[in-house]
Amino acid sequence: MRRFRLWPFAPHATIVRADYQTTETTAMAGHIIPHFQNSAGHEVIEIGVTEFMCVGAHPPFDHPHVYLDLGDEGEKVCGYCSTLYRRNASLHGTETIPAGCVFEELNAA
Repeated sequence: MRRFRLWPFAPHATIVRADYQTTETTAMAGHIIPHFQNSAGHEVIEIGVTEFMCVGAHPPFDHPHVYLDLGDEGEKVCGYCSTLYRRNASLHGTETIPAGCVFEELNAA
């Protein structure tokens, strides 16, 4: 199992991946950070959180898993995959519009 440190951006957080197929949700600053993906190539993904990780697409087509914070603007473009993430206050947790953009762990067989 490989461990990747998000240093220097978040030296206390670690993403754990086994054979580049499994990713666990990262705990940062005392709360869980959800992971979102855009395998379908949507231009905009509405999410219910302000802090999250963008993984691009499902492995092996993912990009480096990056932490994004929507801040006061309420939207941000991922610098790797150019997906526009927009905050939607009516969504909760890992709900997305369009549906199905949460990165779900793939179990290595």
